[in-house]
Amino acid sequence: MPGATGDARASVRYTGRAKGESVSVSGVSSEPAARAAPVDQAAQWVGTPRARRRAGLSIYSILLIMLLSVSVLSSIVVGVIGYVNGTQALRGIAYERLVEIRENRAREVTQLFDGIESAVRLAALGETSKQALRAFTDGYAQLQGVPLDGSAATAVDGYYRDVFAAQLAEATGETVDGTSFAPHTAAQRYLQYYYVTPYDDWADAIRNDGADDASAWTQAHRAYHPYFRAMTQLQDFEDVLLIDTEGDVVYTAYKGVDLGTNLFDGPYRLSNLADAYREAMARNIVGNVVLADFAGYNPSLGNPAGWAVTPIAEGGEVIGALAVELPIDRINEVMTVGGEFAVNGLGATGETYLVGQDGLMRSISRTLQDDPDAYAKAAVAAGLAPEAARLSVENGDTLLHQSIGADAVTRALAGDTGTLLETDYLGRESLSAYAPLDIDGLDWVIVAQQTEAEAMVPVEDFTRNLILSTAGMIIFVCLLSLVLAQVFVRPLRRLKTAAQRIAKGDEGVQVDAGSSDELADVADAFNDMSRSLQVKSQLIADQERANEELILSFMPEGMASRYKPGDEASITQDSDDVTVVFADIVGFEAWALSLSSDEAIARLNDLVRSFDEAAERHGVERVRTTRQSYLASCGLATPRVDNARRAVEFARELDTILERYSAQQGVELSLRAGLDSGKVTSGLIGRARVVYDMWGDAVNLAFRVQGDSDEPGIYITQRVADRLPDSIPVRPAGDIETQSGGQRVWKVETPAVVPVNTAPET
Repeated sequence: MPGATGDARASVRYTGRAKGESVSVSGVSSEPAARAAPVDQAAQWVGTPRARRRAGLSIYSILLIMLLSVSVLSSIVVGVIGYVNGTQALRGIAYERLVEIRENRAREVTQLFDGIESAVRLAALGETSKQALRAFTDGYAQLQGVPLDGSAATAVDGYYRDVFAAQLAEATGETVDGTSFAPHTAAQRYLQYYYVTPYDDWADAIRNDGADDASAWTQAHRAYHPYFRAMTQLQDFEDVLLIDTEGDVVYTAYKGVDLGTNLFDGPYRLSNLADAYREAMARNIVGNVVLADFAGYNPSLGNPAGWAVTPIAEGGEVIGALAVELPIDRINEVMTVGGEFAVNGLGATGETYLVGQDGLMRSISRTLQDDPDAYAKAAVAAGLAPEAARLSVENGDTLLHQSIGADAVTRALAGDTGTLLETDYLGRESLSAYAPLDIDGLDWVIVAQQTEAEAMVPVEDFTRNLILSTAGMIIFVCLLSLVLAQVFVRPLRRLKTAAQRIAKGDEGVQVDAGSSDELADVADAFNDMSRSLQVKSQLIADQERANEELILSFMPEGMASRYKPGDEASITQDSDDVTVVFADIVGFEAWALSLSSDEAIARLNDLVRSFDEAAERHGVERVRTTRQSYLASCGLATPRVDNARRAVEFARELDTILERYSAQQGVELSLRAGLDSGKVTSGLIGRARVVYDMWGDAVNLAFRVQGDSDEPGIYITQRVADRLPDSIPVRPAGDIETQSGGQRVWKVETPAVVPVNTAPET
């Protein structure tokens, strides 16, 4: 109703065509401030294209480039020369250290095998070994005629079928038929029953001096086993065996399943032990030791075993052979220098290891020894089969599990000796020193290596110091150049910074260009321009705020947000649950006749202002007003479950406002309002002049409900009455006919007085 000058169908219009066009209210344009000449001039100044300046370097930049180029280039040249020379020298020192370590380990490994051969040779030449071999051979021959009883034979067969087969299958991951390893001769079965099957642990078996039987073999065992047990333990041999000329293993220190077996036709005839035995017997040279490289040995549950075998002779006649299983722990002890890697020059990553002709390790990996999990991850990542890595971790050794395909091993196996840089078996860049080993019967090579990262630590330290010193010199030159140049360019930079701030949107930026007259004049002109832009920007902002407020005064915020972009041709909104309030001020027209036009409008504006405040408190949205009518809705812009109750309470407060106003002004004004709930449509109508309006059955019915009654009051439809709480009394007020049939009309009883300062419900 502000500015209401028309009849009951007149409305307030918000007009707009598109972005940048005029805004008018009732035909009066609101754009003069936004279209003022100073703003147009500013816009024209901002949008005027400037001639592109040719790119060039200032004197300041040229001086800096010259100083920095000389210092940086000279530092780089010196650094590169120093780095290359230092790297080559330190790498050479690292290689020399690895060669020395390799030679030391090779010498100790050779000495270890020389010692093993000497120990085996001396033991075979001793009278104890000769007598023991005779005694065990005779005892073994006597047992061939001593068969086991049924239960003992069953126990032996059950051991191989249920115990040994399961253990070997678990260790090798392959299906095992235990009967293929079971003994078949009487002597084998006898010895297996009394000396193998009773023990779950080899350590228990070697401690046993003899079984509770009266056989000649047991008597020999009681006499000679302490000697060979001491030999095994003192020399760290994995086992000691005596073998007769028929290939029968007549004695073992640890009493494995190979006790009593025959190396010519037994289950282990294809083992490396059998090969070494046949070769030693074929040579028939007393004191000659045959070495057998490591290979999987089933009596040891598939674990690697290597052998040293030499004949035993008595009176110039070979009566058998002595075989010792090579000491794996002693070999690893030599290659790992007893774990004292750092003391022996190998640092944190260096190691030495042995590799056989098949490309598999013959000693333990340092990484496995230090950190098994880290070894497994690195080895698999470098290409090792996961099963091989698992076996290495489980067995605690990389013997015959870790493959080495490095170029260093290939060259060493070909007989070469040297050094090179390559990727090691764990995928690390390493310096390697390689060479073949001089051990008869074993085609092994030795490799000493250390990661490049650790070996080149001195180079890194030198490089870091060189970089730091070069960087320090460059920084000093830069700082000196910058300090001298800053004196001349500081005022211009202030102007540049201020201009950038204005370009980013800052207003009222002021600069102090120093004491130079020319720069002071430029600064004053810049400051004047900045103040002028600030004033014009404020005028534009004020006009934009006024336009925004004007838009929101005639349409909801949701409609306004859709209208302002200007990209929708039709803007409407369907609402399914809205309560419409159509209110008339009864008596205002008669009273206005006694007032001037200005006075009538002033009084009407007072009432509408009070109506709007009440609407805001109750969550009701005004749609439009006329000279004496007020159209509002609840639940349109903001959906509300209790829109009917809010609308009725709003209408009751309007009635109270008119009562109070009538008493103050001494006039008789009353309210006649109609309310209906239902589906409505709201939207913007028109293009040149846009009008916000609401229509639908609920709007029409609300208008009819209040228009069909001559008496003041608040009239509601059945749909509104059904949704009211019992605290709001109503009474029947008749019926009206609609397109959908008859509609009951109710009248709300005496309104309750609502305090003016009631806060709006949410």
